[in-house]
Amino acid sequence: MRISRNKVAIIGAGVVGTTIAYSLVLQEVCAEITLIDINEVKASGEAMDLQHGIEYCGRNTKITAGNYMDCKDAEIVVITASAPYSGELDRLQMMDKTANIIKSIVPNIMESGFDGIIVVVSNPVDIISYLVHHLSGLPKSQVIGTGTALETARLKQHIGEILNIDPRNVEAFVFGEHGDSLTVPWSHVRVSGKNLMEIIRDNPEYSDLDLKKIEESTRKAGFDVLGKKGNTQYGIASVATGIISAILRDEYKAIPVSTYLDGEYGVKDVFCGVPAILNRYGVVDIVELHLTEEETERFDNSVNVIKENIEKLGL
Repeated sequence: MRISRNKVAIIGAGVVGTTIAYSLVLQEVCAEITLIDINEVKASGEAMDLQHGIEYCGRNTKITAGNYMDCKDAEIVVITASAPYSGELDRLQMMDKTANIIKSIVPNIMESGFDGIIVVVSNPVDIISYLVHHLSGLPKSQVIGTGTALETARLKQHIGEILNIDPRNVEAFVFGEHGDSLTVPWSHVRVSGKNLMEIIRDNPEYSDLDLKKIEESTRKAGFDVLGKKGNTQYGIASVATGIISAILRDEYKAIPVSTYLDGEYGVKDVFCGVPAILNRYGVVDIVELHLTEEETERFDNSVNVIKENIEKLGL
């Protein structure tokens, strides 16, 4: 795999794709961004609009609209294209339509000669990541879904609000499906280095803390946003930017992404959200936490939900 030009190509110039591009520009993550969309005129307009703001940004990022051949020299291709949200409260119900879109996209990416890393944002992200891996033929380390990174951020934000502490001081991971079957390994949640269970025991004011309610709030947060504004964009754009940054800046950072499991956690042949170490080569290691029996059971259930839907793809 080649690492050279610090270029990111984004497939899909909708709300999410363009917000990712804007976030990349503001955080000065890459030298070049190419927007690719079936609506070439819109992609061109978005690229122009972003480029016009470069004067007031910290880095002269080159932003263009292009086509699939522009993926050839990209380090990272981000896939955001998916079926429009139609009101169902289940990302899995978008699967068939999105899968058909992905089947028309990935061969075009690979025909360009691309051999970098694909970051999948399209929902249902675990199943679509599996499909992208299957269609692309890329090594498992080079296909990465956004997974449960956004749910993890939401969980940490919620805990931070309850404990009145900066959520960046909360260490936690959401596991499993980016969807209804996600699960939180509460035994591994720490705040400023202290186990959350110890905090609850040591502080009577937190004795009635309802962990199930917090987990449910995390599970439904995305749909709460959708119900209020019609789409999500900033949270997922920040997640995608964090993943891209970890790769291009060779950060060796642990992020709960959707990655291919081949025996880790006793699971094989599935993409799902677990903490993984990311660097310039993609996923270089998977962090295997020691889960309790109950946590393992809930994680296995989530994995089975993903697998059942992968089977429906008929690959």
